[in-house]
Amino acid sequence: MEVLRNIYFGVTRLLEPMRDITHSLQMNFGAIRGWKLRGKDGNKITTVIATPGQGSDRPQEVSYMDTKVIGNGSFGVVFQAKLCETGELVAIKKVLQDKRFKNRELQIMRRLEHCNIVKLMYFFYSSGDKKEEVFLNLVLEFIPETVYKVARHHSKQKQTIPISYIKLYMYQLFRSLAYIHSLGVCHRDIKPQNLLLDPETGVLKLCDFGSAKHLVRGEPNVSYICSRYYRAPELIFGATDYTTNIDVWSAGCVLAELLLGQPIFPGDSGVDQLVEIIKVLGTPTREQIREMNPNYTEFKFPQIKSHPWQKTDPHQNQNGTSDPAVIFCVGVSRWGQMLTGGGDVVLQALMARMADSPNNDKKHQKLRVFRQRTPEDAINLVARLLEYTPSARITPLQA
Repeated sequence: MEVLRNIYFGVTRLLEPMRDITHSLQMNFGAIRGWKLRGKDGNKITTVIATPGQGSDRPQEVSYMDTKVIGNGSFGVVFQAKLCETGELVAIKKVLQDKRFKNRELQIMRRLEHCNIVKLMYFFYSSGDKKEEVFLNLVLEFIPETVYKVARHHSKQKQTIPISYIKLYMYQLFRSLAYIHSLGVCHRDIKPQNLLLDPETGVLKLCDFGSAKHLVRGEPNVSYICSRYYRAPELIFGATDYTTNIDVWSAGCVLAELLLGQPIFPGDSGVDQLVEIIKVLGTPTREQIREMNPNYTEFKFPQIKSHPWQKTDPHQNQNGTSDPAVIFCVGVSRWGQMLTGGGDVVLQALMARMADSPNNDKKHQKLRVFRQRTPEDAINLVARLLEYTPSARITPLQA
């Protein structure tokens, strides 16, 4: 027995340097190929050397099976798999890794630990088909649904999500934002597709930190960021010194979309996005534009007045009941008077939009905002989130 014990500890000591070498290779983005076996049931089992997402940097063997693709995009591919040891389902996000740089998403996710943020369980590197091609694999907890899918399901049924569920989802989103913002991290891509949802528990988890960044005051950032429908106006104005308040605007757009059953600002392009915003919030003042981007000097905008978020519908159908949405009307004749003389692209977009309107001669163009039964406190919250001036938006904690 003593001999066996000595052999065991001897082998352990011999393997220790190998583990350190493997870890060093991973930290320097060396590709580690996993090995594949067949289980008793014939399923393919993949075993890799992975590093825990939080805590120790000590690499360990992780085996998984039942791998299948569940998503892909310009970022890479997402697989679903099952951990052999626990039977737990995981999502594996595989992205191409540039050896010259550290992966920002990995660095940020290793810092995060919150009940409303998807957990990074492990990460490992794998080689690609091309020479010296290296992929980073993030092993994340698997959450089956998204807020986007839930909203789309209700929309197809011509229904809106019950207000109690909207409150539950938004409360958890604001919790996650309050947490990452307290660390100086800006997500920069808040949208329903990135809000994972467990349908059994109602727990929401923020995911996809591929665009996230730790914002440093005075350090420039790219303005072409965030999905279009949820892009804050300061980004459209080309601001590079923005703050985490861009996430707050995006959250306001998500809330409005859940209340409406459709995006509130469905722009076809970056400029058209601003057109959609102006149609609801009115023309930003010079001071508001200065707050969004001090370097923006083009002020050729039609002076469209903002509309009160709370407004009753003056139009009724033949049964005498109100249309199911609050209607905001913009006088087309007034638009025509304002849209004269100017080569600004926003002006051109506005003019083109009005020219395409089938009723731009005598009638008003109608813009649907909120259904008449929408709770007043929900509309007030949207109004406080969707402010032109970034510093005027309420914080996630206040929300």
